[in-house]
Amino acid sequence: MSDEKKNPKKGQINIELDEKIAEGTYSNLAIINHSVSEFVVDFVSIMPGTPKSKVKSRIILTPQHAKRLLKALGDNVSRFEQAHGEIKDYEQPPIPLNFGPTGQA
Repeated sequence: MSDEKKNPKKGQINIELDEKIAEGTYSNLAIINHSVSEFVVDFVSIMPGTPKSKVKSRIILTPQHAKRLLKALGDNVSRFEQAHGEIKDYEQPPIPLNFGPTGQA
């Protein structure tokens, strides 16, 4: 069998997305650290009234892939803003975020 019949769409990658991953994970904070060989991005969801949060997802990238991600995000933000208008940024609050007093049960 020729290579064309084995792989009719040469250069494309077949990526499978299972149901659990397809649901996604909400994050409103990303913490980024790096070493000489890798970038570590921790995605956190901070909810009002909760004194403690956990990392929901951790992505580890090579520096080259981190740079590609930076470019891809920049390109996508530009396209989004062309279609929907400028994304308004706001002054970043200090961490830890203070949502007010915690509730009691």
